[in-house]
Amino acid sequence: MGARGAPSRRRLAGRRLRYLPTGSFPFLLLLLLLCIQLGGGQKKKENLLAEKVEQLMEWSSRRSIFRMNGDKFRKFIKAPPRNYSMIVMFTALQPQRQCSVCRQANEEYQILANSWRYSSAFCNKLFFSMVDYDEGTDVFQQLNMNSAPTFMHFPPKGRPKRADTFDLQRIGFAAEQLAKWIADRTDVHIRVFRPPNYSGTIALALLVSLVGGLLYLRRNNLEFIYNKTGWAMVSLCIVFAMTSGQMWNHIRGPPYAHKNPHNGQVSYIHGSSQAQFVAESHIILVLNAAITMGMVLLNEAATSKGDVGKRRSIQPDFYFIFCQYSFEVQLHELCLK
Repeated sequence: MGARGAPSRRRLAGRRLRYLPTGSFPFLLLLLLLCIQLGGGQKKKENLLAEKVEQLMEWSSRRSIFRMNGDKFRKFIKAPPRNYSMIVMFTALQPQRQCSVCRQANEEYQILANSWRYSSAFCNKLFFSMVDYDEGTDVFQQLNMNSAPTFMHFPPKGRPKRADTFDLQRIGFAAEQLAKWIADRTDVHIRVFRPPNYSGTIALALLVSLVGGLLYLRRNNLEFIYNKTGWAMVSLCIVFAMTSGQMWNHIRGPPYAHKNPHNGQVSYIHGSSQAQFVAESHIILVLNAAITMGMVLLNEAATSKGDVGKRRSIQPDFYFIFCQYSFEVQLHELCLK
């Protein structure tokens, strides 16, 4: 019974094979080749991504910020695959460019990159790089970029959005502000560690020593401590510093001025009402000091016991003070436009 059943199964299998369409074998073969090709392409992408990440990690082990030219920019930032975020500073650090703002921004950028490189949270999901105008002119042209410095974030997938460009003119380029912006764009939180700066401590020690030495030398005559004019001058200096925006500069860290790398034009007045340059604060400070000094001199001359001719001579000084005040008002209006 078993011997007779075996040929029956072979005949049944033969009948099933006869009913298979003859055109299905090329289709199956094509499908198999397509699966193999797709699998090989995916494997190739994974290998390419691994090579790129390995190369970036090697560069990061040497320097926290690595410089890029046009070829490296297109390979590691523009071309896929990419599973990491890249922060790029576009700058012009060559001496012939005379970009002092670029050097100041580079110092803050270096502090930020070092804080990330030597933190315990460092990983291969975020890298810092730099493109100099003289080394990557084609990159500036490709991005239609006409100013420096500029900070941009290139996400792992897709093209950069408007928020991926750091608003340097409004916020400034302090390392803490850059770290906050990076946290908003990448969810990577960087704690900024600044190198120790003992200049403030040394200056305070010198000031205390100077005041202490002066008090010691004048220990028998301390009437100058009760000098109203001296304390008034000190108070005015503090008022001038605060009203001119020095505290805002200390918090935001804006550049002293802005120089266009293309035409070399230097701007000392910021074009937005939401920000300012350090030079702008100095201009306001000098104008406020001049107006105040003029008013003080005007009051002293008017109340002094002099002849009538000397009192009349203060009239040009009044017109000069009025012109100074008018100029400052126009300057404020210009900043608010």
